[in-house]
Amino acid sequence: MDAGPWLPVPPPGYGGVENVVATLTTELRARGHTVVLAAPGDSTLPVDGLVSAFPDGRFELLGGPYPQVVGTAHAHEQAVLRALADHAVAGRPFDLVHTHVEVVGPAVLGALDSAGPPVLGTLHWDLHRNADFWATFDGRGRVCFAGVSASQVARAAPRLREQVVGVVPLAVPVDRRPPVPRGQRADRVLVLSRLCASKGVDTALRACRAAGVPLVLAGPVGGLPDRAALDAALADPDHPARSHPDVAWFAEHVAPHLDGRSARWIGSVGGAAKDELLRTSRAVLFPIRWEEPGGTAVCEALAAGTPVVAMARGCLPSLVDDGRTGWLAGDEAGFTAALRRLDAIDPEVCAAEARRRFAPAVMADGYLRLYAEVLRRAGR
Repeated sequence: MDAGPWLPVPPPGYGGVENVVATLTTELRARGHTVVLAAPGDSTLPVDGLVSAFPDGRFELLGGPYPQVVGTAHAHEQAVLRALADHAVAGRPFDLVHTHVEVVGPAVLGALDSAGPPVLGTLHWDLHRNADFWATFDGRGRVCFAGVSASQVARAAPRLREQVVGVVPLAVPVDRRPPVPRGQRADRVLVLSRLCASKGVDTALRACRAAGVPLVLAGPVGGLPDRAALDAALADPDHPARSHPDVAWFAEHVAPHLDGRSARWIGSVGGAAKDELLRTSRAVLFPIRWEEPGGTAVCEALAAGTPVVAMARGCLPSLVDDGRTGWLAGDEAGFTAALRRLDAIDPEVCAAEARRRFAPAVMADGYLRLYAEVLRRAGR
């Protein structure tokens, strides 16, 4: 299970791909499968082996200039190749590699000869990024792909679509605790994501101000987890965050509107603190201005029984039942209006839908079907 070099698994705070990997790996091992994880060395997920190129994650580099980033991804994949070779020599070859590393994962693993293991790559990204690669890559029947939503795959290049063996929506851990009743929730709504232009955080600030709803922002800026880390990075003239586009955007479009009361940034959250935020917020907001492919945080919100307010873009219409588990908007005015209708959504319905659609068992069932198809196509 190739998670990449960016964040530990599970991540301490932000980390959509890493949370998916943790959820899927845990469910697969519970069913008796052996899973070796390729991830940073500070990963704590119980697994059957850990392959690492780095002692800790390299998330702060992600989003930096190409020369600073590409070598990190390739160094990680070299560690994966060494593990594949070592296991083959020891007579314990891997049945399949499931990579979640954008471009570099399938490219490096696809360069192995026909004796290499079959590969399934999950497409977690906007496929217009790195479009030249996706339009030309040929997995030769040994490297195949899984989408995380039908809308994502529909936007893929024809060559890539031919190599997609199926779509498996994302999943999150779910429990049977009843959701917090509406009347017992805090007077706030939540944005749980990277704080950047594509996530529409500035839209959330304006809409919440217009609707008179307090807003909490929880997530990193430019790979930095909180205000202290951001200030320290900006004080270092050589820190890559100084040229990170998300940092500049945050300083111009978000920071001036944070007053500590009606709008607060609390940094990345994880564990019990994240769970408490999700369960006690009135809603989680996704004012995205891009075609979101997967939406892990949407599933997390609904699993907590918390309504979602989102722009109707990308996969969001397939995750949110408009008027039942949240509200979908077409513009900022509609988004603002939805914030005034939060009490019309029943938390019990949100939680029940999440258990039915986004439970780990549902995702594992889907991937086991795709693993079998990849093995069949590779003649294994």
